[in-house]
Amino acid sequence: MVLEAPGERLREAELPAPEPGPGQVVVAVDACGVCRTDLHVVDGELPEPKLPLVPGHQIVGRVLDVGEEAARFRTGDRVGIPWLAWTCGECRYCRSGRENLCDRARFTGYQLDGGYAELAAADERFCFPIPEDYPDLQAAPLLCAGLIGYRSLRLAGDGERLGLYGFGASAHIVAQVARYEGRRVFAFTRAGDEAAQAFARELGAEWAGAAEQRPPDELDAAIVFAPVGELVLAALAATAKGGTVVCAGIHMSDIPSFPYDLLWGERVLRSVANLTRGDGEEFMALAPRIPVRTEVEAFPLEQANQALARLRAGEVRGAAVLAVAE
Repeated sequence: MVLEAPGERLREAELPAPEPGPGQVVVAVDACGVCRTDLHVVDGELPEPKLPLVPGHQIVGRVLDVGEEAARFRTGDRVGIPWLAWTCGECRYCRSGRENLCDRARFTGYQLDGGYAELAAADERFCFPIPEDYPDLQAAPLLCAGLIGYRSLRLAGDGERLGLYGFGASAHIVAQVARYEGRRVFAFTRAGDEAAQAFARELGAEWAGAAEQRPPDELDAAIVFAPVGELVLAALAATAKGGTVVCAGIHMSDIPSFPYDLLWGERVLRSVANLTRGDGEEFMALAPRIPVRTEVEAFPLEQANQALARLRAGEVRGAAVLAVAE
């Protein structure tokens, strides 16, 4: 499924099969998660994507072919291909363990063709083995919703009372990790979205309500998953002194101006950018121990536009995933 220009529907197409370059693998795609970042790319909210482009960066499949100098995986190995596709390894960010901030980084389904296809090529250094506990459809959301959520949780600190603003693919995974760690979870959804609030309570949230509401207790930290700048103010207002508000999205509407009093008291406001391979290794080892359960709504590959539309409308419970393999 190919994006020809931002704002257009994806079109079904037959493309030449990718060949593995040095250090690359070609993967036969079994499933690919549908992420809000895909929406930002398709809708033109992220600048200068490769065009034409095959979106998708939560890819689960089997290694079909390996290129020269590729030695990590063998044909038939089950692997995941995430958002972070390549980094330079030489800049000050890469050399200090912050490859997620590399200025020359390239990203799957944005600068490189992704997983809305039967085949995908990737640098083997940035692929992850997939835990065998997870079927393909359930594994796909771990590769971005899970990884970005996990990094956001780590950067939110170890406070007991955690607020999650926007209860979608990432939040439904993070809630389970937070409960495993003994935290108290408070979920914030669109006003009147009783289904999402009930879903949050099923996954261990002790309170769920509208994003504009104040929770029954002050928060030690909050993660804003919904790409709505106004929610940053709501999260700051609900967070206790010394707490942290993390913006987890790659794109967000403008944050309105706000009085300094919302930030004062040593509150911290920060963003999360991309992921590191270390994040992936840690989370892929942790997820089966909890165990994280991913709830998915599956679509065939040719219905990628319908999956994106349902995600855009906030109608997906858990995560949307394209079932690519027959």
